[in-house]
Amino acid sequence: MTDRRYDMDWIRIAAFVMLILYHCGMFYVTWDWHVKSSRASDAIEPLMLLTNPWRLTLLFLVSGAATRFMADKMSVGQFTWARMGRLWPPLLLAMFVIVPPQTYYEIVEVVQALPADVAAQYAGAVDNFWVRYATGSGNWCGPDGCLTTPTYNHMWFVAYLILYTLALVLLLPLLRRAPKGVAWLIAGPGLLITPWLFLFATRAILYTIYGETHDFRADPYAHTAYFAAFLFGFAIAKYEPFFARCLKWRLPALIAAIVTWLVLIAVNAQYPGEATPPDWMYVLVRGVREMLAWTAIIATVGYAHRYLRNADGPIRQTLTQAIFPFYLIHQTIIVVAGHYLDELRLPIALEGALLVCITALGCWLFFDLGRRVPVLRVWIGLPSKQKEIRAKNIDIVAGEAT
Repeated sequence: MTDRRYDMDWIRIAAFVMLILYHCGMFYVTWDWHVKSSRASDAIEPLMLLTNPWRLTLLFLVSGAATRFMADKMSVGQFTWARMGRLWPPLLLAMFVIVPPQTYYEIVEVVQALPADVAAQYAGAVDNFWVRYATGSGNWCGPDGCLTTPTYNHMWFVAYLILYTLALVLLLPLLRRAPKGVAWLIAGPGLLITPWLFLFATRAILYTIYGETHDFRADPYAHTAYFAAFLFGFAIAKYEPFFARCLKWRLPALIAAIVTWLVLIAVNAQYPGEATPPDWMYVLVRGVREMLAWTAIIATVGYAHRYLRNADGPIRQTLTQAIFPFYLIHQTIIVVAGHYLDELRLPIALEGALLVCITALGCWLFFDLGRRVPVLRVWIGLPSKQKEIRAKNIDIVAGEAT
């Protein structure tokens, strides 16, 4: 079995790109987010619904698979140390340097939306902002509660990866035998049915009760769904029959994903805004949503395995390194650029295109600077230069051996 899956590398790259574009879209839709366009509407919400149900599940699945390849090369102690060393510094950098501008502009936009006479009472809301943010003494409160700072915002994904990695260490002996159990669960139609039933039950029961908070202390739905996806990815990373079955089912899965997406669009059109369907329909809609999620993942894995499993080269190698730093910085760029672009009142299509381009350029500059300055590499999730050279030499030797 190969020590690297190029198809999973490409899926990881595509999943993060999809997430970055999704967050650009969040600036323009009616759904709640940190800052909003003054011209937000439901125009692109159907397109957002296409990826909303499965983008995060896919990310955790791919992260679990990547973790498997890393864990198999090291002792438990080395693996734990290496993983924590790659995740903790970027999380701390985000909480105290990258995320604060998001909170700043969130407060600014809330104050700007108030009537002039009321807004005047909050003229000093962001005075001495960073100190108040870092010490949790901002007292930024509104009808929906108070902002808790310091916080991790979009970096909740990394915080959860840290928790799941630590839990994984305890489960490693069991999980290395997991493909036998996975083989039985996903045999034949079970590839579609078993994961879908799990996702459906989790969404219908836990999400209904607890919602999804991204607060690691109180997020039972997310922990159940995403930790399961993480473990599943770890279990199937080197289990070739899973990829063969996704390859076989890729077209039916793609058709099912498109059909279920159209059903969700139709339901949303029938119950717009705050309107909600009857309880019985609500349960069915959640089943449809999770069917979209899982069939989209099967189709993605299947088509990637068909066309990208041998697709190596400088682009993959660069993007594999770059995509995590992109993720680290992207949301702050979107928030800041979106706030100022909105004031220019450009045509909405031009503004949206500029927001995407500014975000892409900012992500690249952040990555390029970070990789060139040795002291910054660890803070953006990159290995030291010496470790990178050593890893490349190992890859070259492995390539020559095959």
